[in-house]
Amino acid sequence: MNPLVSIIMGSTSDLPVMEKAAKLLNDFEIPFEINALSAHRTPKEVEAFATNAQARGIKVIIAAAGMAAHLPGVIASMTTLPVIGVPINSSLDGMDALLAIVQMPPGIPVATVGINGAMNAAILAVQILSTDNEEIKAKLAAYKEELKKKIVMANEELKQVSYPYKTN
Repeated sequence: MNPLVSIIMGSTSDLPVMEKAAKLLNDFEIPFEINALSAHRTPKEVEAFATNAQARGIKVIIAAAGMAAHLPGVIASMTTLPVIGVPINSSLDGMDALLAIVQMPPGIPVATVGINGAMNAAILAVQILSTDNEEIKAKLAAYKEELKKKIVMANEELKQVSYPYKTN
């Protein structure tokens, strides 16, 4: 089994956030890998990863980083694969990481999700993979339908909540 998605994080301290992406990909039965690479501490390894990812069969890269958060952008500068950045809340409430990832120069885009938004990053990766894979597309449609059902059920439960001045 060869990975289609690569989850890269700047440090294993990011794993509690990035496990949400891993779990979602696993639930969708999409092969993935997880590695820690640092744009600042292991730049040669980052370059080797980014320049070889496509040849290894990777289709989407999810890259997480906090603080200076250069990892997603550095990877994006070395590959034509889609890179999804996950800003990690490690300082300044994650705003430093969000701005570092989202403010890329022209020609080096990084799709960026919200702070600690690993699950949305995985969903975006699934959506990208679904563009040419009918099995993934069907699983994604079923997933989205379940999200709708949860809201319908929540509204049914809210009907049971009683207040003297509640009108619905």
